Amino acid sequence: MKQFATLIKTLDSTNKTTKKVEALANYFARAKDADKVWTIAILSHRRPPRPVNTTLLREWAAELANIPLWLFEESYHIVGDLAETIALVVPAGETSSEKSLTVFLEEMIALKPKEEADKKAYLFENWRQLNYYERFVFTKLITGGFRIGVSQKLMTRALSKATGIDEDVLAYKLMGNWDPNTISFQDLVLEEKESDYLSKPYPFYLAYAVEGEVEDLGAVSNWSFEHKWDGIRCQVIIRNDELFVWSRGEELVTDKYPEFQKFVGPIPNGTVLDGELLPYVNGELGTFNDLQTRIGRKTVSKNLLVKTPVILKAYDVLEWKGKDIRTKTFVERRKILEQLFRTIPVISGGAEQDRTEQLPLLLSERMEFKSWEEVAQERNRAREMRSEGLMLKRKDSPYQVGRKKGDWWKWKVDPLTIDAVLTYAMRGHGRRSNLFTDYTFALWQENNEGKKELVTFAKAYSGLTDKEFKEVDAWIKKNTLERFGPVRSVTPHHVFEIAFEGIAFSKRHKSGVATRFPRILRWRKDKKIEEANGLEDLKALISPSPQSTPQKEEEAKNTKE
Repeated sequence: MKQFATLIKTLDSTNKTTKKVEALANYFARAKDADKVWTIAILSHRRPPRPVNTTLLREWAAELANIPLWLFEESYHIVGDLAETIALVVPAGETSSEKSLTVFLEEMIALKPKEEADKKAYLFENWRQLNYYERFVFTKLITGGFRIGVSQKLMTRALSKATGIDEDVLAYKLMGNWDPNTISFQDLVLEEKESDYLSKPYPFYLAYAVEGEVEDLGAVSNWSFEHKWDGIRCQVIIRNDELFVWSRGEELVTDKYPEFQKFVGPIPNGTVLDGELLPYVNGELGTFNDLQTRIGRKTVSKNLLVKTPVILKAYDVLEWKGKDIRTKTFVERRKILEQLFRTIPVISGGAEQDRTEQLPLLLSERMEFKSWEEVAQERNRAREMRSEGLMLKRKDSPYQVGRKKGDWWKWKVDPLTIDAVLTYAMRGHGRRSNLFTDYTFALWQENNEGKKELVTFAKAYSGLTDKEFKEVDAWIKKNTLERFGPVRSVTPHHVFEIAFEGIAFSKRHKSGVATRFPRILRWRKDKKIEEANGLEDLKALISPSPQSTPQKEEEAKNTKE
């Protein structure tokens, strides 16, 4: 643990990539193999489940520190991080622990099913035996929320430096459903085994946002264009008559989307498709809000499968007939993908068709344009198409690893905006833990008595400068109406312009709508709260479905009549 805590302290104390890589490479060269595996797991978000809930952690830390719980809670709100607060208030003992990182993590896994008394005794014993930073890291692991400023790409670079194995090969090895509690460093990193690759996805290739003027990318003829679909990026793998579905977050989600079992058979073995998992309700693309009814479900009921079916919108093929074809050009890969679509029974019509034999699969249309003006016009159709904008892919580009500039770009549509009133505030985290920076906003709505009232619709915590956050914080502290734990309701007074990527009707929200990625665009000091928008203004921004035009709605109405 001492060695791992020293590593985390070094990583946490610098923003320089070279120093982080050097620290990690030195660690991987010297640490025990079992600790290396757990370190890779922790830095790639494969943490063991939390054995103790945070309520008990706070209560027990306050007891060991011999301070009242209210004082601990106030300290926590100021510090902004639970593990750091515990590390600060709990007194260190005179002894020291020499246990390895692996032993600690094995103990934490074994701790989860035990009684509260046993958990409390374990925490007291170890909190007393660790110094400040070791105690901080230990508690971070206990909370299950261990995050450090190291990307998997950076960690892979360091591991490559320590082992001499190519970065791309390592990135592929570390993908998949491996268990740090059972796998060895030899099996995970050093040894080559063909059987390990049956379910493995490829590292995803990610695009950068367009910077500056899109015309600066050169001749439009060098580029291929697609809509940027708003769903879950995933890879679908068919090998040895088995199906595997991986999300971009490296989560195996095959069982969450049983519709895709239809792919086995019609799609040949040795095929890996890259695409977007999207809701497909009543024969048309749904919204991300529709998709959320499927995300995170432990079990998928028959009713949910009928209510919110999903499809794969495929836009690339990475493996074909068992061969890795990522080095082929994008156009060459697309030709293979399009040929596949000509030979399998994919979705090809409205909801009224019998889809018993059809696969829940659509091809993302590839477009070419004669000018950048035409590209811009197509981008303006994005919301009509239920997309976030356009993807720009150089025709001769290979499928690379991670986020690399040059060949793939995303050109998203400008965000939707609305003027809203600040109604609630909560303290921020990290360096903003002593400021109220997390805000809730509301819009006007007419109640049953014909009077206007404010209805909350979104939360946002980014978009203002540090100076503006401090100014708003000072105002909040002087204009608090009520306190609800860490949350304060404030006098409706300030108007802010809120930007967001998308909007959809939602039964789960009091306002009746859900917004995507809300953030503060600017502080409207020039506006009074009476000038803020109403809820109906927000609902008016909801785009009709791609198949639902005024003409089609009128035709449907006439048909029913």
